[in-house]
Amino acid sequence: MTSNKFTLILIACGFLSIVQLNAQLTLEADLRARFEYRHGFNNLFPDNADPAAFVTQRSRLNLGYRNEMLRLYISVQDVSTWGDTRQLQIGDDNNSFGLFQAWGQLYLDENWSIKAGRQAISYDDQRIFGEVDWTMQGRFHDAALLKYEKDDWKVDLGLAFSQEDQSNEGTGFFIQGFFTYKAMQYAHAKKTWDKSSISFLALNTGFQNFTGIDNDQPDGTFYTHTAGSHFSFPIDEIKFNGNVYYQFGKANATTDLAAYLLALEANYKPGKTLFGLGFELISGTDQAGESKNKSFFPLYGTNHKFNGFMDYFYVGNHANNVGLNDLYAKVVFATGEKNSLLVKGHYFAANAAFANDEDSYLGTELDLVFNQQLMKYAKINLGYSHMFASESMSLIKGGRPHDNTNNWAWVQLIIKPELFKTDFPKK
Repeated sequence: MTSNKFTLILIACGFLSIVQLNAQLTLEADLRARFEYRHGFNNLFPDNADPAAFVTQRSRLNLGYRNEMLRLYISVQDVSTWGDTRQLQIGDDNNSFGLFQAWGQLYLDENWSIKAGRQAISYDDQRIFGEVDWTMQGRFHDAALLKYEKDDWKVDLGLAFSQEDQSNEGTGFFIQGFFTYKAMQYAHAKKTWDKSSISFLALNTGFQNFTGIDNDQPDGTFYTHTAGSHFSFPIDEIKFNGNVYYQFGKANATTDLAAYLLALEANYKPGKTLFGLGFELISGTDQAGESKNKSFFPLYGTNHKFNGFMDYFYVGNHANNVGLNDLYAKVVFATGEKNSLLVKGHYFAANAAFANDEDSYLGTELDLVFNQQLMKYAKINLGYSHMFASESMSLIKGGRPHDNTNNWAWVQLIIKPELFKTDFPKK
């Protein structure tokens, strides 16, 4: 054995000894594969079309490190559709591999810390900020956070500034997407006591404005503001939770914004069965037109979680539209020690008026989800959803026919083992 190899072995052994004595190291895998049958998912099913079917897969590896003053986290993933890469191919042309998270958190003292890097930001019920774990790719933010935590208080101050590349001139941001921001600042504060909690959010998002014949010349930034609260509290056997949010500022460079979201849910669990009832009112803009844009959008939340699993509303769609009134009821049956069945129904109606006073009723959706825990690190989910759309649904879905069958079925296998973990040292 050469001296160089011997030295490397000693260094590696020394590093592992330091990790085991002074820090904690974790390595986790997250592999999930989901088959979907789509016949009217996300939009009304058109005439003379065939349903879609495919399997998507996430393969994610998470590495974490922490000691008393530092936390590091790195998450890499490959997200692909089965068959999208040719067999025996060298390399990968579909750019499915990427960095999901890479951040560091420095603890300044027992209460204050700084967290910076690519990270998932998730608060409360994930209505405004969420990781969007249902999507295989997830949602991340390139941001810096100043964090404070003491007793029952948690306060975060966040800041982000996005650029496409390193430039010597200008700050034009040309990457455009669904509410892709150029700048973001926010404050989130949460207070908990007993079985109750309340949080407050103030969010400012700036978007690149463009002018010119081809609308490709950067011309300043317009800002949208979102402020509100999430709350949760029990009354006897019933647990309530809800949201109150208001959006204002600019919907675009020339149009003012004034919109709201109100939601309240009550859950009752007398035994192993949970019963829930709730509503969500999301303001919209009359189709005949108004001086202000009154359409609220929940921005960076886990929108698949709300307003029906078929994603007809606010999942990459329904922006600047007639809004939504969503009345729903749910039952979760514990069908065994390691499985459960969710049955949920939604009644959808437009919040704002249609152009010719059409009926505001949009449709009714039924969602069924069965969860089975196979073992500690593996589970399987099965789902079926059916949309019973009205004629008015066609008015917000590009004129597609409302009377075709609109359903969606899926089955998903999730395997999330902890591959390696050292014990965190005790003081």
